[in-house]
Amino acid sequence: MSVVDLVMPKLGESIMEATILKWLKKPGDNIAQDEPVLEIATDKVDSEVPSTAAGVLAEVLYKENDVVPIGAVIARIQTAAGTVAAAAPVAAPAAAPTPAPSVIEEIPYQPTTMPEDMRPATVHQAGSPRFYSPLVLKIAQEEGISMAELETIPGTGLDGRVSKKDMMAYLQNRGKSVAPAAPSYQAPAVAAPASNAVATTTPAPSPVSYGGNVEIIEMDRMRKVIAKHMTDSKHTSAHVTSFAECDVTNMVLWREKVKKEFEKREGAKITFTPLFIEAVVKSLKKYPMLNSSVDGDKIIIKKDINLGMATALPTGNLIVPVIKGADQLNLVGLTKQVNGLADAARNGKLKPDDTMGGTFTLTNVGTFGSIMGTPIINQPQVAIMAVGAIKKRPVVIETAQGDSIAIRHMMYISMSYDHRIIDGALGSTFLNAVSRELEAFDINRNF
Repeated sequence: MSVVDLVMPKLGESIMEATILKWLKKPGDNIAQDEPVLEIATDKVDSEVPSTAAGVLAEVLYKENDVVPIGAVIARIQTAAGTVAAAAPVAAPAAAPTPAPSVIEEIPYQPTTMPEDMRPATVHQAGSPRFYSPLVLKIAQEEGISMAELETIPGTGLDGRVSKKDMMAYLQNRGKSVAPAAPSYQAPAVAAPASNAVATTTPAPSPVSYGGNVEIIEMDRMRKVIAKHMTDSKHTSAHVTSFAECDVTNMVLWREKVKKEFEKREGAKITFTPLFIEAVVKSLKKYPMLNSSVDGDKIIIKKDINLGMATALPTGNLIVPVIKGADQLNLVGLTKQVNGLADAARNGKLKPDDTMGGTFTLTNVGTFGSIMGTPIINQPQVAIMAVGAIKKRPVVIETAQGDSIAIRHMMYISMSYDHRIIDGALGSTFLNAVSRELEAFDINRNF
């Protein structure tokens, strides 16, 4: 008999943890290799974790709704084969998973405050060892929380561990709290005036009341994650948004002309989205800085162009599936990828890999009638483009006979970009390059 660890799999470069939604197997159940053991959720997508070995589920180390760091051991499987055990014995504490080396390298903590082995044996008030995940330690470093202060934060995770949710709740109330309490308990040599005593007293927070005729709706898990992801993006990147207007008449007329033949020949409906993606891809090849990410003081320029497309779900939430290698696909390939990923998103059939590795994102705010938008960057990318609704308008155009007024199909495009590395000149140049690609659309092209 041997014991094999089941670990929380890596689900994307920007994903550091996942929430356990449901255990599909209980301790003592037989498990086949690759059989789903539990369901998990991230800020990108829900997924199942399959077993890495056949055997019996010996131990479950986390409960449902626990937030677990990537790489942590979540269960142990007892196998009959002579497989070398991948982890400590079952009797070992569940709170000592070794983080992935890549995570350790990304968190340059000073030895005086946070040990480099990422498993500080700090002791909380109960006197038992306390484990801090790499994500919690990273948040603590970024927010200037010392190890002593970290030990005072109450944890709601397994064995009282501090989770990201606990850190966010602590940071939210941290700025509202009064100065350190120790001095207030020292009796002064001379009695202070009553007015001073009142000034140092913090009134107890009163319960929030909602007046009038209201309905209170609790956010679902995905909406909470989206809200967190968006606010984190604003705190991470210095957002700047530029706008451009483009004449897409040729593109509109071409699609109207070929859409029936396209669907008959290719078995897929052609929308405007693959046409927009095609123009973005051509522009990214000219200006690769927009296809990058930031790592501290380093700029990581991505050679692969993986286009994320924001997709609205029936629940009203938003998800961003990714077209991998978009620069390697022709218009037919882009169309089938767009349709396939959009259908999978709406039907809840996206796989974790479908939302990973994006290098640039496109969102179509015009789908719901908006003429323009100011989108929030999808981290760790540095730019996101929004296309607005296409409207017919009278426009002054230049002809061989001179200026004239004509009815044209016009559209606004906008792009939010990370001002830490993308200046206004480059951002506006790229945006206008996309506009030129759309305006120069060949009305006589084949598909």
